[in-house]
Amino acid sequence: QVQLVESGGGLVQPGGSLRLSCAASGFTFSNYAMSWYRRAPGKERELVAAIIRAGTLRNYADSVKGRFTISRDNAKNTVYLQMNSLKPEDTAVYYCHRGISSAENYWGQGTQVTVSS
Repeated sequence: QVQLVESGGGLVQPGGSLRLSCAASGFTFSNYAMSWYRRAPGKERELVAAIIRAGTLRNYADSVKGRFTISRDNAKNTVYLQMNSLKPEDTAVYYCHRGISSAENYWGQGTQVTVSS
């Protein structure tokens, strides 16, 4: 069955960096676009970043452009989210997602990112 397992979340000070990883299994990873979503307390879930199958095209939410980078390693069945210059408003649970549209129902369990001094 499809499994997406996130890691790399934690507590970081404003201006700091974190790298999230998502290990995928149960499907042919290289055949699917992948994305990261987040849900902050009291807010709707939002698409943070997406990457197509070959990794040559990426898309970002305006709020993270220039600070976050999504990448993938198809040999390792893993997608990453490098987060730099973190802000308190980046605090959220981050979810790995197979595909781009939230209508596709394959999600990881989520990893908490907290940005606070």
